[in-house]
Amino acid sequence: MTTRTAIGGASLGLLLAFGASGVALAQQAEGPPTGSGIATRDTAKATSRNEGTAAAPPGLAPGVLDLKNGVSVLLNYTGEFAANPSGGLKQGNAFAGQLAVGADADLNRIAGITGGSVHFLLTDRQGRSLSGSDIGNDTSVQEIYGAGQTYRLTQLGYEQRLFNDRLDFEVGRLNGQGMTLTSPLYCNFQNNAACGSPTTAFKITNFTYYPTTSWGGHAKFWLDPDYRVFFHVGAYEVNPNRLLPNDHGFDWSTQGATGVNIPMELGYSTTAANDRLPRNYGIGMILDESKYSDPIYTNAGTLQAVTANGTPQTDFGRSAVFARFDQMIWRPDSSSLRGITVFGVGIVGTGGQQTQSFFAEGGALWTGIFPSRPYDTLGFDVTDQHYSGLGLFNLRTASAVAGINPAIFPSDQFMLELNYGIQLDPGLRVLPQLQYIVNPTQPAAPYLTRPIPNAFVLGFKFSADLLTLARLAKGPGSI
Repeated sequence: MTTRTAIGGASLGLLLAFGASGVALAQQAEGPPTGSGIATRDTAKATSRNEGTAAAPPGLAPGVLDLKNGVSVLLNYTGEFAANPSGGLKQGNAFAGQLAVGADADLNRIAGITGGSVHFLLTDRQGRSLSGSDIGNDTSVQEIYGAGQTYRLTQLGYEQRLFNDRLDFEVGRLNGQGMTLTSPLYCNFQNNAACGSPTTAFKITNFTYYPTTSWGGHAKFWLDPDYRVFFHVGAYEVNPNRLLPNDHGFDWSTQGATGVNIPMELGYSTTAANDRLPRNYGIGMILDESKYSDPIYTNAGTLQAVTANGTPQTDFGRSAVFARFDQMIWRPDSSSLRGITVFGVGIVGTGGQQTQSFFAEGGALWTGIFPSRPYDTLGFDVTDQHYSGLGLFNLRTASAVAGINPAIFPSDQFMLELNYGIQLDPGLRVLPQLQYIVNPTQPAAPYLTRPIPNAFVLGFKFSADLLTLARLAKGPGSI
């Protein structure tokens, strides 16, 4: 009997999607490998959300230390530097970092609860954003920045697997990002349009995002005996109080909650174990049954753009549909981690007052371009955020009222990134990159009198699994 593993929710798996140093490959997709024990399950759980760690040694996710008592831990630091030698509002540089501590408890090993586990993740973010301070665009070139530069409880959930792992659900203090609309490929990039989940999901709905948490739950059911077809659905409390920069995630009250966000997806997935060219395909939607601020009107029914100190009108309910894929197109042999994978995402707003109408992303990742460097990666990614008529209306109207040419606000913002990931050590990975921002757009700055010049960005990301560096855990290339 094949032992299936979990969907998604393990703190270690979630961390792997947002900064651990393991090589993220599409080879390990939704369907996890065989095996038992929490370390193997966590490796697979990362892959079940498409956050895979295909370069992990057998049975352990990169950087994970199994304490042999049912508890496994990980300690990781991720840092991201960026500078814009040309373009943007002005030239500058910025650094942002995150320290993360994760732990998983296998309740089968601890208390004999078959299929049960508890997941914990604490993060501490520091630094500043180059996009916010110097470039002027509304999507960061440093994905590790945001949601409050402070310590925060990022996950505390209980997971249960049932029916030979055909059904897997998790409840607790969670967020939708990392559980839905993610891939093992996205965080091989530093820009926030790509890494984590496509950024438009958060701009046109109240999709909850890492590292913030609120009450929530999600479940995945494998619809076929081969564990290739799945349905994944979740529900997460929407609470603006949890997004405040001084929120630390330990206030578990529902005071301030404005509704619920419901992502769902139907997908098909294979793995390196059952497919020479592994693939992930999915279609889904996000139902945002919560309150939000109207981008056009005040609560008095007047235009925000021409009303001084007007309070935005409160609306309720938005929605979006999406499709995503990643497909390996070349793999030298079935035992190799090397290969080329292409990927893409499309999101379209379908209901409510939304500031963006669609998002498109495409890219490729070549793992092991040199046979002697099997864990290195070469990556390219391009994204297009298309602003809706509503999203541009206020900016252009306010500019016209001020006597400024409204045409300075373009309808599309493009972000491109070319990078090379280097596995310097089993516990240390660096990612030098070039980014280029076309039509940097800042909705909070209608006072601009000219378009923001296209920005050229030099970036550098590094991720260190500290337990691996101390040789207490293993990572890519460990003996």
